[in-house]
Amino acid sequence: MNKKFSNLLPEKHREIISEADIRKRIGELGAMISKEYKDKCPIIIGVLNGAFIFMADLIREIEIDCEVDFIKISSYGNKKVSSGNIKLNKDIDCDVQGRHVIVVEDIVDSGRSIQYLENMFSGHSPASVKFVSLLVKKGGAIVNFHIDYIGFEISNEFVVGYGLDFAQKMRNLPSIYVIE
Repeated sequence: MNKKFSNLLPEKHREIISEADIRKRIGELGAMISKEYKDKCPIIIGVLNGAFIFMADLIREIEIDCEVDFIKISSYGNKKVSSGNIKLNKDIDCDVQGRHVIVVEDIVDSGRSIQYLENMFSGHSPASVKFVSLLVKKGGAIVNFHIDYIGFEISNEFVVGYGLDFAQKMRNLPSIYVIE
């Protein structure tokens, strides 16, 4: 635990993924994406707000040309459980028709947001759409979905840090923690 951030966490918490492990895995993901998209220029679309830290670190590990855009959807509000209703808060600015799209998520649990984004992007005729998520919760799926690049699989617990929040707080923690 980085003592610098200890005042931000509630008393009952535990670190499940360290800052060092996150950085190592992001390097591996960046290498995989660079290899698969060699000689292509994908559009990398981050899902705000949670994926912005992961995406920033990921694109610095990708060794090919790429473009960047953002989309903002929500289903949690200030709760620990998704409402199940996906709301589009900010659409992309780029044209994805005929382009390779890589959607960057912070965490996938029910799969509803992935399904929503997949349906949305496929309606714009991209060359391909793939998903990368820092975290995927085991056993939380409500709908079928596929993640092409997974950082870590975690148990179905509420986590914060490294972009993940509770009521918009704790995103700036360098590791990932379970709040108990």
